[in-house]
Amino acid sequence: MTFKTTLHMLAVLLWALISAPATSLAQQSTPLEQVEQEAIKALILQTIRENPEVLVDTLLTFQEEAEAAAQAQQRAAIQRVGELLRTDANTGVMGNPDGDIVLVEFFDYNCPYCRRAAPVLFELIEENPDLRIIMREWPILGPDSKLAARASLAAVKQNKFEAFHEALMAQPRANTVFIRRAAEQAGLDYDQLQVDMAAPEIDAHIETSRNLAGQLGISGTPTFLIGETLVPGLLEKADLQALISEAEDVD
Repeated sequence: MTFKTTLHMLAVLLWALISAPATSLAQQSTPLEQVEQEAIKALILQTIRENPEVLVDTLLTFQEEAEAAAQAQQRAAIQRVGELLRTDANTGVMGNPDGDIVLVEFFDYNCPYCRRAAPVLFELIEENPDLRIIMREWPILGPDSKLAARASLAAVKQNKFEAFHEALMAQPRANTVFIRRAAEQAGLDYDQLQVDMAAPEIDAHIETSRNLAGQLGISGTPTFLIGETLVPGLLEKADLQALISEAEDVD
């Protein structure tokens, strides 16, 4: 065993001793054992002070292991819920409804980055005839976002989701005034839209989005999922196209 390996093991032991709840140690240890534990801590701390690089290496190792575990957990979640994301009929779809290349976006109508992504997605639809984009409504930015999500999902019933989505994303923000304006621009029956906004399947979609985001570890919008690749945040057009092209090659 090398000296560096020994120091690494000491650092791990120190971490375990420090991170263990104090009450737990007190309950499980006699007074003499507690004194011995403190002495071990002091010895290890002294060793690490003399060789501080080992603590950095240990923390980096812990970080790498935690990141790898999180990535593995996310891949497993994608495999578990991916089919639902791709086949859920209770959602808005843009592009080719029968396209084999499926891009899912978790979005909020009042998310500025989602707004910036919208015209890029329409360009990608024009340039990729086999692309199907599934819009996963996840209204996390307040009551106006929830109202917009309900209106958007209600537009599906009139087969005008894509037109409404484009019109609403072009408004300064999503609220009652701009939702109505977008509905008129998209040619929707606004009275029927208001009725359909109360449908139970709309509540189901939003609740499903919340559950899926939790399972996938998604913390914000926009977040894109294609195949088994999940990417949070706004992406440049070239980066999205690269993901689409990669998915085409896999198929």
